[in-house]
Amino acid sequence: MKKRRNSLMAAAPIIFLAAGSGGLSEKALAQALPADDQAKQIQLLRQQMDALTKKLDELSARQARSSAEVPRPATVSTIPNTASVTAGATTTPTSTQTASADDGSNSWGASMPPRLRSLLAALGNMEFYGNLDLSVDYLTKGLKSEYTTPGGQRVFPAGNMSWQPDVSSNLSYVGVRGKQPFGSDKSLAFVYQLETQLDISATAGTSNSNSAQDSGVKGALTSRNSFIGVASTSWGALKIGKTDAPYKTSTARMNPFSGTIGDYSAIMGNTGGDNRVEFGTRLDHAIWYESPTFHGWSFNALVSPGQNRGYENSVQASGESSCTGGNVPGSGGNPIACNDGSYGSAYSANLAYTNGPLYFTTAYELHQGVNRSSDVTASPAALASPDGTDPNDIGNEWAFKVGAQYKLPTKTTLSAIYEVMRRNVPAYLQIQNERSRNGFWLALTQEFTPKDSASIGWAHANSTPGDPGQHNTAPADPSALGIANPSNGANMFTAMYRHAVDKHTTVYADYAITINQALAHYDLGAGGRSVTADCHDGSSISQGAPFCYAGGRIMGFSVGLDYKF
Repeated sequence: MKKRRNSLMAAAPIIFLAAGSGGLSEKALAQALPADDQAKQIQLLRQQMDALTKKLDELSARQARSSAEVPRPATVSTIPNTASVTAGATTTPTSTQTASADDGSNSWGASMPPRLRSLLAALGNMEFYGNLDLSVDYLTKGLKSEYTTPGGQRVFPAGNMSWQPDVSSNLSYVGVRGKQPFGSDKSLAFVYQLETQLDISATAGTSNSNSAQDSGVKGALTSRNSFIGVASTSWGALKIGKTDAPYKTSTARMNPFSGTIGDYSAIMGNTGGDNRVEFGTRLDHAIWYESPTFHGWSFNALVSPGQNRGYENSVQASGESSCTGGNVPGSGGNPIACNDGSYGSAYSANLAYTNGPLYFTTAYELHQGVNRSSDVTASPAALASPDGTDPNDIGNEWAFKVGAQYKLPTKTTLSAIYEVMRRNVPAYLQIQNERSRNGFWLALTQEFTPKDSASIGWAHANSTPGDPGQHNTAPADPSALGIANPSNGANMFTAMYRHAVDKHTTVYADYAITINQALAHYDLGAGGRSVTADCHDGSSISQGAPFCYAGGRIMGFSVGLDYKF
């Protein structure tokens, strides 16, 4: 027996290695062992192999967990379209991520250079987001074939004024935002956001047309809402940079057609038509405060200093590439100057209340010293001025609105806005004042399923005290010029159907029509689309600027695809 045991022990290493490599079958094992020990030794080796397999599985699982704990460079999640980072709005790294990035608790982190660990910890607080939205549209200008100017000249719209197809980028953008706590106080954090427009269907560049030359590049880095600031979970956030004004964002949720041809910005916040949307815009070089929600109430306030060396705000603001307010040099058809809507300082604020299905808001915005000297008429002051302008044509413009939204148990959402806009000028200039008017917006959205909904909307613009259309407007009725309360009201009707493919992707189809009175020139697509309808689209030229063909019945269809991440 002793001799047999010694021979077995000598053979054991060879048997074990062969079994571990898979090169020795049970039959070969049986032949290598004495007959009376075969069953016992085979059972023993099987138990040893099972134990080794279990040990290897445990090591593999531990390796996988260690790899998963490595902090990723960025967190990607589903983001609503244009939200800002406020106190507590951005997720922070998990405790597992923080430990693996900061203390080197595993071998991967321990071998990492300290600066790289610090960078990855910062990236763990970063959020990458975006919106990709393109549509195929088919629009018509709805113009007459012939117009007569106030001076009696017959003019004819030239070019394709009927139905025209286009492909448009609609509020497409990408951005990064995040927060970094200050020291030991976890309720206080540095916040930031950098956001850029994407001109997906067109080449990014300056916005030039036959009626305006804009040196701003909307597709450049940080062309959209971008800022830095300090946020607290207790008192709110203070930020500096550029952002959509509180007046604009206060009712954004009531606009189910945002970025489409039926966007309510064609009329709401739009004092004179065209596509500028004076009181629905982004304000540059601004500082603003965002309050936390307290018993359903919240408050936002913004100040944008004019930074304008010209007392009449007829030059570009310091540090800016174009005139303030969407007005570019020469767009009024007069000598190169910011004389068609440029202003100085701007102030914007809103107060909101949310309680379950109810949302209510009121908002106010003021633009100081708005230069409308391109609207000059034959006033005594203008005739006395060396340059033919009227110094009283520099006046404050302000807007006020109230809005309410309610979601019924039937999953029907009702929205309503009433808006008042005014331009403060002397009585003798009211004959050219097209900036003072009232208007309203009504919208209904019905959710049929969690993925399907339909919306309808109606925007109305009342007429104004006067109209400055004497220099390059071709009205549908020239006799309406130069009289009080001219015929320049408008209505816009729009309808849309949406289907959510998944939580990121939506397809939609919509229809919109703007019906202008004789002197009105409200369009379609204002508010952020790359392709809009405009009253200046005709190519006839007068006094160095194209005619604005008023009184059009502009109509369009659109089918689009939207992807949010």
